[in-house]
Amino acid sequence: MKLFCRPIVVLVAGIAANAAAGPADSAPGMRERKVDVGEGVSLRVIEAGQAAAGPTLVFVPGWSTDADIWRQQLDRFAPTYRVIAFDPRSQGQSTITTSGDTPEMRLGAHHPVLIGWSQGVQDLAAYIERYGTHDLTGLVLVDAAVSDGADGISARPEEASAQFKMFVVYQAHQEEYLRGMMGAIITKPQPPGAIDRLVATGLKTPPAIGVAMLVADLFGVNRTAALKKIDCATLIIASAKSYELARQQAGASQISHARFEKIDDAAHAVFLDRPKRFGELLEKFVKDLATASAGSTP
Repeated sequence: MKLFCRPIVVLVAGIAANAAAGPADSAPGMRERKVDVGEGVSLRVIEAGQAAAGPTLVFVPGWSTDADIWRQQLDRFAPTYRVIAFDPRSQGQSTITTSGDTPEMRLGAHHPVLIGWSQGVQDLAAYIERYGTHDLTGLVLVDAAVSDGADGISARPEEASAQFKMFVVYQAHQEEYLRGMMGAIITKPQPPGAIDRLVATGLKTPPAIGVAMLVADLFGVNRTAALKKIDCATLIIASAKSYELARQQAGASQISHARFEKIDDAAHAVFLDRPKRFGELLEKFVKDLATASAGSTP
């Protein structure tokens, strides 16, 4: 969920350089590394696939989660594309820092497809607001509306009130809150130990920093202007149960090249509840990008 203030090119270039870590426990060829992104911050990165295999798919996780939440998607797409996922700053095994924990300072692959889930959607909106989309091949926004900042408090006061009450519960009872949250956003059976690992990852972020990230994410900046700046192909994948469904649809209507897809029988973590359907939608989108690119080549 964080943009590390330089273009994503810096992340991908860094992977080939000063990184050293053990192999990731996943598909053959999956590599795990630490990448220095400056200012004393290093990010844990998982990557696989070949750079020449097509567009690079960069997966951005949501609040309190890490790169591992995308494991099924990394495994599925690594044989065909280069895939990257990372722990944002102050999450997972990346550097814990009290500065830069806002979408405006957190995302920094040549012409990648950026895939952001939940708070990761705000990271992509912040990236677009700052850099535009000319360096991107495509965007995938997964089950979150782009934040309208403090304006959302007056527009949806009951929702805002519930969110602030949630901050208090999270700070006082972090582990219990995270376990309850995982049970709400993931409704299908997961492999043994998967929920425990997600909770353990969430506990690595100090509660005060976690709250600060959520405030910046939800109320810090109105990022909806970024929607009209998107001029690359965009796929929006939403849970049919999302309380933000109408806002996601409204956002899609402001993007000139957007396709909106709902996934039934899935909660917020749609790619965990319905990984096969999510993979089908993403695969078709990426293949369509390749076809369009081939058709435009002189």
